[in-house]
Amino acid sequence: MLAISPRLGELLTRATQTPDFETALWKMFSEYVELKLAVLDETISSFEKKWGMSFDVFSRKSKDGSLQQDPYSWDVEQDYWAWEEAVTLKHHYETLQS
Repeated sequence: MLAISPRLGELLTRATQTPDFETALWKMFSEYVELKLAVLDETISSFEKKWGMSFDVFSRKSKDGSLQQDPYSWDVEQDYWAWEEAVTLKHHYETLQS
């Protein structure tokens, strides 16, 4: 069983406008996941706009050499890792949400 201070419990229920701590915690968690997904969607969209393709296509073109840029250059690798992270985290948070 989780124990929290009465002050924290009151803050959570007041901030979420819910009647009890458990409901407040679920609401905060749910809203946190929604916010994370919104940020990740924005990140993914910006990469899709920048590169004009989805991450799957970008990844495939990076591997088969048809990207039109050096896939091992600093900028391309940085985009690859940040984009892959956003896609992976989005999948993770979507799993938590369901």
